[in-house]
Amino acid sequence: MPQDFATRTDAVVAHSLDVIVSSQHESGAFPAALNYAVYDYCWFRDGSFIADSISRFGRIDNANRFHQWCAAIIDSRSTQITDLTRRGLSGEPIPGDEMLPTRYTLTGANGTEDWWDYQLDGYGTWLWALNEHLQRHKLSPEPYRAAIDLMVGYLAAFGDHPCFDWWEEHQNQRHISTLAAISGGLGAAAAMTSGLASDTAAAASMRLSDLALTSTAATGHLTKWIGTDAVDGSLIAASVPFGLVKPGDTTAEATYDKIITTIVNEGVYRYRGDTFYGGGEWINLTAWLGWYEVSTGRIDLAEKRRAWITEHATPSGDLPEQVSTRMQHPSRLEEWQHRWGPVATPLLWSHAMFLTLNNAIKNAQGQQ
Repeated sequence: MPQDFATRTDAVVAHSLDVIVSSQHESGAFPAALNYAVYDYCWFRDGSFIADSISRFGRIDNANRFHQWCAAIIDSRSTQITDLTRRGLSGEPIPGDEMLPTRYTLTGANGTEDWWDYQLDGYGTWLWALNEHLQRHKLSPEPYRAAIDLMVGYLAAFGDHPCFDWWEEHQNQRHISTLAAISGGLGAAAAMTSGLASDTAAAASMRLSDLALTSTAATGHLTKWIGTDAVDGSLIAASVPFGLVKPGDTTAEATYDKIITTIVNEGVYRYRGDTFYGGGEWINLTAWLGWYEVSTGRIDLAEKRRAWITEHATPSGDLPEQVSTRMQHPSRLEEWQHRWGPVATPLLWSHAMFLTLNNAIKNAQGQQ
């Protein structure tokens, strides 16, 4: 890597850390984006990956504060969660609008406007990220015990139910990346708790993993949801970090190859046919692809992903949600700009995954 480009990459890394840390609300929550009204909320999914990225960089206090915010939200809704879990286990149909939401205000309240809210992956992702943080820094799970146990019951009861996917779409499907996040989170919970909760978490994790892997029967690769042959950029997370399939194994490689051939230009599209802001290439998914490539020894390809992301940072180092130079449906850009404004920039999830990719590359190269 030329020296001037390496310097630019280091500058974007430093800026990414600064954007994340300086944006953290006093409550501990991370807004999804700055200067973008509909993202002035904290998603458990986005926030967990954001907290994990800075935990890797030793920002222990900032990560602690986020995890404490999540636990406080869960603890404060213990009666609701316990009741939902009881009703779910009894087989009672429960409307999505009665379930826990996917995003909260920065002070931990439910949002008041309509949203595609019933998503389960964020709660599994939080359990995974919490366990990673605690193990990485040798911290005790005891302060989080009640929240962990509540989530184990909730996800064991509802983890195999249809819900909106990462992109707040297709609410009637069972999405493989969602199942992977829940299975991975429950596996992490089994290690953080004990007794019946640990046993419940381990059993549910295995059950959901087996369910998710049924998607490979007809195709040989993971699919966007059960019953389709299409792929989605989020499927990389099923391997790294959630471990549904081991990086480099036959299914993981078949999924990687399918993603490369159908939804990768230089950056990664969410999925074929995406029209959101014209359907551009996503920063976080490109970093994710590089993370997988590091895990399978393709360091040169991972460096190219990092370089592409660096090239698309603004002069100040901000990273957008997506890059609009090679959209799938350019005619659809204007309607979203009119509805919500320009593409969200900076998006904290983009910065987080760039940090995670950079950290993975440096670790693979034996650098500090």
